[in-house]
Amino acid sequence: MFGLSSEKFLILAVIAVIVLGPKRLPQYAKQLANFVKAARRMADGAKSQLKEELGPEFEEVDWRKLDPRQYDPRRIIREALQDDFVSTESDLTKLTPASSAGVAATTSIATLGLGEAAPFDSEAT
Repeated sequence: MFGLSSEKFLILAVIAVIVLGPKRLPQYAKQLANFVKAARRMADGAKSQLKEELGPEFEEVDWRKLDPRQYDPRRIIREALQDDFVSTESDLTKLTPASSAGVAATTSIATLGLGEAAPFDSEAT
């Protein structure tokens, strides 16, 4: 509970007995117990209200999927790139032979000869 081991909890209890005294300690323990009970009631009330407002869809929600600890940017990018690659492949397979020749012509890469300058467009910059 809150990262407290039994030794640490025992030390806190001894300090509480010394600081508060044996006369006031039961009163503060009762107040602490009432506070914990009230906090649990509020949490349960909020949970039931949320279930009531969301309706049956609340049970169908995959909470593990919404857990921020599951967020992995590398996985998200990899999946997005794979989706783009799959859709590009499927688009290319749908091309007709006449249109695929046009695609091949536009995707060919011209190599420059030795000492040849690259094309330059003065209006593009």
